[in-house]
Amino acid sequence: MTETIGLTPAMTHSPAPSPFMRLWKVYVVLILVLWTAGISVWQYWGAVGAHWPMSVVMILGSLVAGSTPMGGGTVAFPILVLVFGQPASNARNFALIIQAVGMTSAMLFIIGRKVALPVRVLLGSTGGAAIGFGVGTFLIAPHVQGSLVKLLFSCLWMSFGLMTLARNTEICSLKGKGPGETASAELIGLAAGLVGGIMASMIGVGVEMAVYTVMVLVFRADLKIAIPTAVSAAALASIQGAILHGYMGDIDQQSIYNWLAATPIVIFGAPAGTWLVSVLPRIRVLYFVSGLCVFQFLWTLQQTAHGTAEWEFVAGAMALTVTALTVLYRTGKRVAV
Repeated sequence: MTETIGLTPAMTHSPAPSPFMRLWKVYVVLILVLWTAGISVWQYWGAVGAHWPMSVVMILGSLVAGSTPMGGGTVAFPILVLVFGQPASNARNFALIIQAVGMTSAMLFIIGRKVALPVRVLLGSTGGAAIGFGVGTFLIAPHVQGSLVKLLFSCLWMSFGLMTLARNTEICSLKGKGPGETASAELIGLAAGLVGGIMASMIGVGVEMAVYTVMVLVFRADLKIAIPTAVSAAALASIQGAILHGYMGDIDQQSIYNWLAATPIVIFGAPAGTWLVSVLPRIRVLYFVSGLCVFQFLWTLQQTAHGTAEWEFVAGAMALTVTALTVLYRTGKRVAV
């Protein structure tokens, strides 16, 4: 029997009221009270007002975060680095701290709606993300140029968009209930969290894509399970990343002001996204995701890829990610037979 959070295994969601929904409401009220108190005590009202553009950006970002396997940082990262000209490290930190609030709200809302979540996959991905953050933050990120970080972000999501475009109809037709609560499922979750954590240590997002990828390509899970699982995995990973960089003390003041400006938006926007994905046609949602991936890829190339080294990096990164996705797809197809 599949272990789930707040749900009997045979159901994906229920219209009946759930006691867990009270937890989401308590969380929202608590965040709003702390947000209001903090801004009032430290007199940040002016700073928050001056950073209103990020609250507008995160209307779309939070809806994307809740309704797709793409974190809110997927929208925030290119806006911060390509429009506002901020360093990739600042965009990463903002992505982590805003997702820690918004996607946690979405996760609690998902649990409150009695959506089935594979517990052992999430346990594995959370442990893997912790290791990935450590490896990426201290061993890899310090040696990667800012321009290459931007291109890495672009290539990862472009490869994801290509996979979605190529397999959209098939992915939307999946009806599997996902992984059982087994040791192998937890191990696969660990591997996905590790890879995603390394990516998130540089660009702020990645765990959600990695978990979603194994859910649909390896486990052949229904999107009604795969997307909420990816959202929840990203929430847990973002909390880890936010705590890590808070401890390191490298979250700049601009990121904090942007976070304060966007927090009241994302605690409602991300749960709204989780509701939207339950009523909108799946195939249209994924085509929208693919469109975002292609747009940001072309935009980033135009802004960043100015030399041979950058184009070689793009070619290598795209080849590697497309190969990895192909291997995962064939593995899932072989196991499903």
